[in-house]
Amino acid sequence: MTEHVHAPAPTSTSLTVTVDGKAATLSVADLLAMPQKTVTVYNEHMKANETYTGVLLGDLLAKYGLPVDKTTHRKMLRSYIVAEGTDKYWVLYSVTEIEGSEHNGDVIVATSMGGKPLGEDGQFKLVDSEDKKPQRWVRNLSAITVKSAE
Repeated sequence: MTEHVHAPAPTSTSLTVTVDGKAATLSVADLLAMPQKTVTVYNEHMKANETYTGVLLGDLLAKYGLPVDKTTHRKMLRSYIVAEGTDKYWVLYSVTEIEGSEHNGDVIVATSMGGKPLGEDGQFKLVDSEDKKPQRWVRNLSAITVKSAE
């Protein structure tokens, strides 16, 4: 099996979540104290199934200021998420992509793979169970920021 090689990146050790300009810096322990979700996904780069456990991104945003539900539907339609790794790799998600009534997949902030720490992928990794390729997965995840398109 050919391994997908990543450029070296500093290991993520904390995660900053920013909603409406208010930032919170989280540790692995903070995420482990929240309800956990496990997803099994096919990693096209590694040509293998992988099982990740972590917190649903919608639950994380709700805890820090943006409930992802009917009460914020209009705001969700006009907002997006920037997820960035320590290597400055970043991706975008529409907020509706992380909400169960709008999107079939689960977007999680993983803290483990196969029941073990993420290793070279840092302490946090963004994973989307519906993406066919892991192009929008962010290893060594260090920041999640919600922005408005208005």
